[in-house]
Amino acid sequence: MTDLRAFLSGQQALIDAALDRFTPAESTEPVTIHKAMRYSLFAGGKRIRPILCLQAAAAVSDHAPGAMNAACSLEMIHTYSLIHDDLPALDNDDYRRGKLTCHKVFGDAMAILAGDSLFTLAIQTLAVIEDLDAARTVRLIRELSFASGTVDGMIGGQVTDIESERQKPDAELLDRIHRAKTGALLRASVRMGAICAGANESEAEALSRYGEHVGLAFQIVDDVLDVEESSEALGKTAGKDAAQGKITFPAVYGLARSREMAIEECAKAHDALAPFGPRAARLHQIADLIVDRKS
Repeated sequence: MTDLRAFLSGQQALIDAALDRFTPAESTEPVTIHKAMRYSLFAGGKRIRPILCLQAAAAVSDHAPGAMNAACSLEMIHTYSLIHDDLPALDNDDYRRGKLTCHKVFGDAMAILAGDSLFTLAIQTLAVIEDLDAARTVRLIRELSFASGTVDGMIGGQVTDIESERQKPDAELLDRIHRAKTGALLRASVRMGAICAGANESEAEALSRYGEHVGLAFQIVDDVLDVEESSEALGKTAGKDAAQGKITFPAVYGLARSREMAIEECAKAHDALAPFGPRAARLHQIADLIVDRKS
C-alpha cells in the first residue's frame, strides 16, 4: 500500500480536477460570482469529506457510479459553509487556510452569493449523474440536504452554536451542537459513498457508525487545536472559540480529557470497520490522521 501522504495527495488531485470540471470557469458570465466561488473552493482544502466518500465506496465495492459527483458535492457544501461562517455577521474571520477570506476579497454581498451558489451547484452535481439509477440519486440528494439542514444538520448545529455563546459550558449542549454542526456532514460523506457502491443495510450501518465517531473525533481535535496551535499553523485565527465564548470540548472537559476522548472516538471508528477487513485500510488510516493532525 502506498504511503498515506502520497495517496491523499493523489486523491486531492483527482477531486480538484473533478471540481474544476463541475464548477463554471472564471470567464463564465457573470464572472465575479464564479471567481468568488472558485477562490474559496480552490483555497487549499484537505478534501477530507470527499476522500471519506470515495474510500467508503471503495470499502464496499470496486464499482461505485456517481461517487466522484457525490464527493464533489460534499466539498461544495463544506466550502459554502466556511464562506458564510467567516462573514462579519457570524465568526468574522479575515483568514481561512492562510488566505484572505472570501468576503475580504469580494465583499460581503458576493461572498453570501458565492456560498448560495455552491449549495445550488452541489445539488446540480448530484442531479446530473448519468450512470446511477434514479432511486439512488434521490437518496444521495436526500442524504446531503438533510445533513446540511436545520433538523440535526449542519445549519441547525450552527444556529445552536451561535445561540449558546457565553452560556455555561454544558456537555449535553456541546454534544447536540457538534453532532449536527460538524458530525452530520462527515457522517453523510461515508453514507453517500455507501449509496453509490450499493451497500447493503449492515454495511451502511457500519459506515454510519464509523462516520459518527470520526466526525466527533474531528471536532474534538479542532477544538483542541484552536487552544494549542498558532494562527500561522492553523491558517485561521487561533483562540477564536474562547474569545467568542463558544461551548467547546476543552471548555467542558479540559484539554487532557478532550485528547483522551478523541483517541476513544478513533478507536470506536476502527471497531466499526471490522466487517470490511482490508478493504477499509484507508479509512483506518484517515481516522488516525484526523486525531494526529496539527491543523
